[in-house]
Amino acid sequence: MNELERKMEIQKDGSFGAVSIGVNYWASHAGIFMWQKWRPDVVEADFANLAEQGMEVLRVFPLWPDFQPVNNLRKWHATHVEYRNGEELLQRPDGLAEEMLERFSFVANCAAKHGLKLVVGLITGWMSGRLFVPPALEGLNPITDPEVVKWQLRFVHGIVDRFRSESSIVAWDLGNECNCMGKVTSEEESWAWTASIANAIRAVDPSRPIISGMHSLKADPKMPWSIRAQGELTDVLTVHPYPLFTPHCLREPLNTMRPLLHIAAESCFYSDLSGSPVIVEEFGTLGPTVCDSKVAAQLARVSVYDCWAHGVGSALWWCAYDQNELEEAPYDWLSIERELGLFKPNREPKPEALALASARQEIRDASSGIERLPSRKVEAVCLLTPGQDQWGAGFSAFVLAKQAGFDLRFHYSDQPLPDAPLYILPSVHNKAPLSRHRERELWEKIESGAVLYHSVALIGLAETNQRAGFDLIRHSERANTCSFSYGGQSFTVDSPMRFDLNLHSGTEILASEEDGSPIFLRCPQGEGEVYTLLFPLETFLANSAEVFLPGREPDYWKLYRKFSQRFIDRRVIRKESPWIGVTEHFLKNGDLLAILTNYSSDPVQTSLQIAPGWERDLSDGIDVEFDPCSSQLWRLKQETSKVGEDCGAFEPGVARAG
Repeated sequence: MNELERKMEIQKDGSFGAVSIGVNYWASHAGIFMWQKWRPDVVEADFANLAEQGMEVLRVFPLWPDFQPVNNLRKWHATHVEYRNGEELLQRPDGLAEEMLERFSFVANCAAKHGLKLVVGLITGWMSGRLFVPPALEGLNPITDPEVVKWQLRFVHGIVDRFRSESSIVAWDLGNECNCMGKVTSEEESWAWTASIANAIRAVDPSRPIISGMHSLKADPKMPWSIRAQGELTDVLTVHPYPLFTPHCLREPLNTMRPLLHIAAESCFYSDLSGSPVIVEEFGTLGPTVCDSKVAAQLARVSVYDCWAHGVGSALWWCAYDQNELEEAPYDWLSIERELGLFKPNREPKPEALALASARQEIRDASSGIERLPSRKVEAVCLLTPGQDQWGAGFSAFVLAKQAGFDLRFHYSDQPLPDAPLYILPSVHNKAPLSRHRERELWEKIESGAVLYHSVALIGLAETNQRAGFDLIRHSERANTCSFSYGGQSFTVDSPMRFDLNLHSGTEILASEEDGSPIFLRCPQGEGEVYTLLFPLETFLANSAEVFLPGREPDYWKLYRKFSQRFIDRRVIRKESPWIGVTEHFLKNGDLLAILTNYSSDPVQTSLQIAPGWERDLSDGIDVEFDPCSSQLWRLKQETSKVGEDCGAFEPGVARAG
């Protein structure tokens, strides 16, 4: 079994192969301080409550200084003498406290009793805005200091060895957002720390997957804490897609298109760039200072469907219970940390808890008989390049593609290009976005029939003049905005550069500025086509608020519809509304399962077309109604397949189990 096959086997597990829902767990009475204020009766009641409410996976945290409370005893000139647990001699060479290990054993057994699965966050030194480290290690860098890493490795070995036989534990997590614990100055430092912890886990327990536990990773593989390095060293990557903390994700209300697509886009971003499966290890709205429970419930519901549609195995809310009665830091410092629960302190479920569980049950009912939902149909490869805001450009491209009616995957430009009918090179900001050999590889694919769309702040492809249908006469910085018309609408955008061009014969001007300067071009190239947009559309939108709201012209997505129309026409389901997203999944028996989602806080009535040859010819269109922030599951059979028993007539909006 190769590495990719091994990682895909992880996703087929019950916890990761289907959509599992759950929470990040701290006890309802004490939050982070549950191990010190130990109440097994509370843990028992919490677990019974969580299981009853449909939760399946809990992420739990053996808080580092509670479980390894080592002190560094010194004499003159601060010379080290020995390590102790307080004033007591070390109970174990690894410094672990036996009392805490017994408490964790209770948690593991209690989870098994209630049918709950555990993901264990090992190095929990960063939690809710506060750093927690053993007394002996205070003031040292938790990532790069060798003394700290020595004790971390002892911690990992001791915990994993003690609990590897527990049936409730399904995965080991490196720790909670460990890239927040200490500064690193190079990619090598973060790589070395990750490799040390991951290898220590594998040495003791090679049977369970290792989860990254990080957030805010970088697309550029040369940066510290890169997506690629985490994919190399761990088995499952994690996203913690909080809109408040993620660039470009709170520019519209949370129950509208861009914020609702955040989870799907970031999950695909991590999975595509790493080659590893991804789980949504933490998500939520960050409580009533951001939005109310109705909006939170809408986000929760859409998120579960989007996880399933985009191959994400689990979605864990942060966190289980509100902690607004606690007075210790960080709850004393940060109001935003107090009311993040799916449940109130008295264990009453909030609307978002009910939405999460109901969406999961609907998917379970509709997917009966489907061992694993096949990957969605993807038409395009989105190439990310050095020098740009990769997340901003990629996120905007992801949203625009959804609006236009197709799907894309992400790819970093230093890797060999996968075959695709459509390549998107968004918002190039670098004079050397591709190496010579990678650029030639791209042009060969265009010559053979693929389509290239690229938008530019700077023209960086070396052969643009020969391939894109124009010669660059000169370019310079622009003092004002760029205005043009397209599709009967007026566009005014920020564009850093002005380009003077000499167009080749056969180059089509799709849009021009008010002074006549071309801004959007199409040029045939061999058997393919090249579309050039002479401003960085995607990063402009990433930095603009309220551009993805209904009723706000212009419709930027129509620029994407232009170069992708031929591929949209090949879909089984074609839609008109930009607020409806569609993923198409072809099952082993030839059926199509489609997931249609309204990424709008308003009801949407729109026309959909079904390609001829599928169960019912709706090529003339049919009107379909969508509730706000809702998803519909459609199952279609090919008229010629006759697979299985009579499946009845296809009715839009009705989930058909299969």
